[in-house]
Amino acid sequence: MFWQEVHRIDQQLTLMINSWDSVVTDRMWQFFSDIPVWIPMYVAIVVLLFVRLGWKKGLVATLAAAATFGFCDQSSNLIKDLVERVRPLNDEFMLASGLNVLEKGSRSFSFFSAHAANAFGLAACTFSCLRMDPRLKYRGYAAWMFTWAALVALSRIFVGKHYLGDVLAGSLIGAIAGLAFAMLAKTIIRKCRL
Repeated sequence: MFWQEVHRIDQQLTLMINSWDSVVTDRMWQFFSDIPVWIPMYVAIVVLLFVRLGWKKGLVATLAAAATFGFCDQSSNLIKDLVERVRPLNDEFMLASGLNVLEKGSRSFSFFSAHAANAFGLAACTFSCLRMDPRLKYRGYAAWMFTWAALVALSRIFVGKHYLGDVLAGSLIGAIAGLAFAMLAKTIIRKCRL
């Protein structure tokens, strides 16, 4: 009963957010939801890690970011299969209530959002690793990465693939995973004296 009420509230909030659509914003949300578009940014982040931290620390930080991605992706798939929450675009109630769908349907389940987890995981991990460089505070980097992560996460609601709850859970799990893998990277760097 409790979880049904939580799900009902999540549906209503998702429909409310999803209804703020327009021709211009629909394209923007599709852009933020498209993973291949961001590959040049990922490459630029790896280059930044190597330039700012040196090749040894940069390599460890890059591996930590990759491990964050892998963890978020695989844990999302595992939990999706355990929870089996139907995606909004496959839910008859959501469609009948006017859900705006901008992407093709998916047979996979909804909880939690891997896009949100990966984006916040990358932001948290790389920002934390870059803070090992004492020359700069990287506030601009943090502002960009966490804004980008929030837009990627929100895009999943606007394209109809996730509920608000999926996105919030994914964002939190990703940020925690990113910080954990960054701490692991820092421990390895300290112990190996890189």
